Amino acid sequence: MVSTRTPSPEGPLKRRLGLADAVMIGLGSMIGAGIFAALAPAARAAGSGLLLGLAAAAVVAYCNATSSARLAARYPASGGTYVYGRERLGDFWGYLAGWAFVVGKIASCAAMALTAGSYVWPEQAHGVAVAVVAALTAVNYAGIHKSAWLTRVIVGVVLAVLAVVVVAGLTSPAADPGRLDIGADATTGGVLQAAGLLFFAFAGYARIATLGEEVRDPARIIPRAIPLALGLTLVVYAAVAVAALAVLGDAGLGHAVAPLAAVVREAGLPGLVPVVQAGAAVAATGSLLALILGVSRTTLAMARDRHLPHALAAVHPRFSVPHRAELAVGAVVAILAATADLRGAIGFSSFGVLVYYAIANAGAWTLGPDEGRPPRAVPAIGLAGCLVLAFALPLSSVVSGAAVLAAGAAVYVLRRALTRREGL
Repeated sequence: MVSTRTPSPEGPLKRRLGLADAVMIGLGSMIGAGIFAALAPAARAAGSGLLLGLAAAAVVAYCNATSSARLAARYPASGGTYVYGRERLGDFWGYLAGWAFVVGKIASCAAMALTAGSYVWPEQAHGVAVAVVAALTAVNYAGIHKSAWLTRVIVGVVLAVLAVVVVAGLTSPAADPGRLDIGADATTGGVLQAAGLLFFAFAGYARIATLGEEVRDPARIIPRAIPLALGLTLVVYAAVAVAALAVLGDAGLGHAVAPLAAVVREAGLPGLVPVVQAGAAVAATGSLLALILGVSRTTLAMARDRHLPHALAAVHPRFSVPHRAELAVGAVVAILAATADLRGAIGFSSFGVLVYYAIANAGAWTLGPDEGRPPRAVPAIGLAGCLVLAFALPLSSVVSGAAVLAAGAAVYVLRRALTRREGL
């Protein structure tokens, strides 16, 4: 007899993702629009110390990745550090991590959509951005497997374009290895600020952890997928940064509007500029796809705990996705993409992401030896590094980020007070 029972609207998500899927989602999140856009502001901050900034960002990212991987294996549920902070540090810290992630990444989603729009059709960037958000929300709604498949295609295209940039740059007569030397213009503050800006491009490995409830054998796959995706990304970023510096120098790179397009143009291959522009648009689309995926899962986890409207906790009975959370996130991002210019939100988003990972490292510090605890130095360096890079960002980013986090904390305190009052 066929059962007529309707699946629970808050039931578990299906575990469909293997190691390759998880790594591709991580790569799709990290190797995205950030590498096309972040090098220029980072070069302006660090000068000839750009590669030092990249190295510093990579060290902090490695610590964060290791801490996140150990926590994700211990708590394989949607939500990432929202779940880890709640379980290891208490409800408030989990909430604060979730708040920082959702608010910061929604801003990042809109920025990525606008980046795609500006490359595809600059005069109608807002309209294109909204259309891209709608299309990718529909892809995510149709199921996680389709999202993973599309991410594979996007990663392949972006990697091919970046390979073209690296080969064109390093084989060009315009390339000068002397431009890689670190000069007196590289200050500690500038290098740290560049590291904070570049960290924005590394942060995509969190998407693997936030999908923990949909990964097969998460205790084995997640600890392998996160460092693997991060290591591959670092190799790509280092190659691109070296090629860009060798061709343009730190001054030329810092003032380039479209730095990777400038590399192939300066290398004497102007015919490749449209290819790089198309790659940037595809990269922004890939980043947006993975961002919407991760934000919707954290929204699902927070809605389950009623920190967000509980209606957002529903899981589609056919597609096994948090459909209401995905539609809500897509709607908010579309509104922002249609009405605002959020390129300046990268600094704010970096601040929120660094706070998010600081909480992850603090949670990893509390793991016991029998819980897969990483070496003590890893969460310690990760926590300190996140805080240092967060407060090394431009002052406007620090102030706006701190204000939004304070607002979120105030909402939490008010909600707890009202709940206790109702319980009396």
